[in-house]
Amino acid sequence: MSGVQLSGAEAMELLQRGEDAAEAQDWPVVAACYEQFLTAFPDTPISAELWFDAALAHKLLRNWPKAYELGRQAALRAGEAEGNAAWWNLGIAATMVGDWGTAREAWTKYGVPLTPGEGEIEDGFGSALVRLDPDGAAEVVWVRRICPTRARVLSVPYGDRRFGEIVVHDGAATGERRVGDHTFPVFDELALWLPSPTPTWRAQVTAPAPEDMTALADAFDEQALAMEPVDSVTFHCTCCSRGSLETATTVLAGARDVLLAAPDEQTAIGILTAWAVAGAGRAWHAIHAKAGADR
Repeated sequence: MSGVQLSGAEAMELLQRGEDAAEAQDWPVVAACYEQFLTAFPDTPISAELWFDAALAHKLLRNWPKAYELGRQAALRAGEAEGNAAWWNLGIAATMVGDWGTAREAWTKYGVPLTPGEGEIEDGFGSALVRLDPDGAAEVVWVRRICPTRARVLSVPYGDRRFGEIVVHDGAATGERRVGDHTFPVFDELALWLPSPTPTWRAQVTAPAPEDMTALADAFDEQALAMEPVDSVTFHCTCCSRGSLETATTVLAGARDVLLAAPDEQTAIGILTAWAVAGAGRAWHAIHAKAGADR
């Protein structure tokens, strides 16, 4: 970094402006103030914290190249102790810019065990939930985590998102869902990593018993696709959604609208037809592309 001369008064003014901006969540000003200070004073006793705060500001702005650049500086000053958030944020930023070597180093330094290897990380990190578009529709969907910060969407979203997308999520849980004796964290989405080519269809089905509806879900799952009853969607206020909620596991029968993730209408029809003929009283009709499915 090039040398920049700041008087003590100017430095203190920058720090105060940055602190005030952080309280107001004015992240561009936070980043600008701290970067200017750090250009002049990269290694004062408070600089390690400021490198972290400046990188965090760019993360919140979704400016991934800058979050990566400043995050590397923050991590260099974080020391070797596991659990330092500088390493976690660097792992996210390195993932977003595709530096897998740095991402692997960051997760390892943080204390996350990885399967040895090189390149893109595709490990098993269990099931969780992600709040898609947290500042907008804020739909919570089931995911399977494939690395510490990326996850594949397993639900068929009710909104305009898709089954099979890979999303990048933050590291701090913002809620939880309880299913029986198990508790799953809810993470906020940071970015869409990889769009899904699989559109969403809507149909009406008749399932005489809960077992018939379960069989339909299994039929789609066996093809690495998914089915979601429309009436399984529940709406919560922001406060409740970010708390601890019990998730119902009851399967309902009868005539129901369902959302189907399938590559084309013919595939969806084939699965529906095979399911219908395999059980007495099962039926389906009126399949169509869900509004907003063409992207």
